Amino acid sequence: MLKDKKKIKKRSKLIALFILELLVLVLIIAGFYLYSKLNRIQYDSSDDKNIIQNDNVNISGYRNIVVFGVDSRSNALKKNTHSDTIIIASINNKTKDVKMASVYRDTYVNIPDRNKFDKINAAYYRGGYSLALSTINTNFDLDTKEFVTVNFEAVVQAIDMLGGIEIDVQSNEVKYVNGYVKSLNIINGTQVSGIQAAGKQLLNGTQATAWSRIRYTAGGDYKRTERQRIVIEKMFAKVKKSSIGKINNFIDIMLPKVYTNLNNMDLLVLAKDVFSYNIVEQTGFPFEKDAHTYSKVSYVFPIDLTANVTKLHEFFFNEKNYVPTQTVQGYSTQIESIRNRK
Repeated sequence: MLKDKKKIKKRSKLIALFILELLVLVLIIAGFYLYSKLNRIQYDSSDDKNIIQNDNVNISGYRNIVVFGVDSRSNALKKNTHSDTIIIASINNKTKDVKMASVYRDTYVNIPDRNKFDKINAAYYRGGYSLALSTINTNFDLDTKEFVTVNFEAVVQAIDMLGGIEIDVQSNEVKYVNGYVKSLNIINGTQVSGIQAAGKQLLNGTQATAWSRIRYTAGGDYKRTERQRIVIEKMFAKVKKSSIGKINNFIDIMLPKVYTNLNNMDLLVLAKDVFSYNIVEQTGFPFEKDAHTYSKVSYVFPIDLTANVTKLHEFFFNEKNYVPTQTVQGYSTQIESIRNRK
């Protein structure tokens, strides 16, 4: 009887060990499978060394990633294309809450390569991701060093793969949606039809991307960035509800169309928490602004950049009464001087 108990106990240990080994093997295979997928991404960290970091700014507990949407008629991703979408996504590492701030593309900032003020979307055009991130860091006292860039084709295909998204199209938006649909058809070599009427409806990738590009209704570019954030939120909500099979197909198609300096390990860390992330708040930046023409060019001027940066830190990091660096205060003084020369 005692020998039988010992045999059973030994067998149980062997079974438990076998199950553990099998589980480890499955995890290793799954890891290699996902790793092989991630190798298809357009990874580039060659310019990381040129990103200007703020030694005097300490933002712990958050991961800040910048999403660039480039306005390229040839669907280029890297340089010589303006970043007409600039969204700073801040992830709270503890709660997994995500906050997004769209930086208006015409925002008047100092671009550090030539120490010259210009529209912020010119930074990506002139120096790619490193200059764009450096511009964000030096003007807004942030620590961004990671980015993801997508183009029109990638956004269109992503939405189509998710089965479209529901958008409440306003009557004054219909003609602009259809105009941009035609433009996207030329860029992507497609023949997607426009929409027939206003109202809440399911839009395909081309139609939804067209809707997110509208900037000629009331609110102009401010309203456009809001549309872009709505599209991102709706896409993210659909991804979280998708089956593993659909997500797998989504990854297969989308990864080769993404340009980023996030390496495989970074992406694995982000991927493991994807179902825990919640977009809790979104806004446009600068908060206080004044849009007008200066030297025959239209700009969005921050009204008191220092106050805007203080508010931005409170929005992202719940940091009240943040005091901007001397660099930001100096830029603020220069911007106010130019802004008042209407």
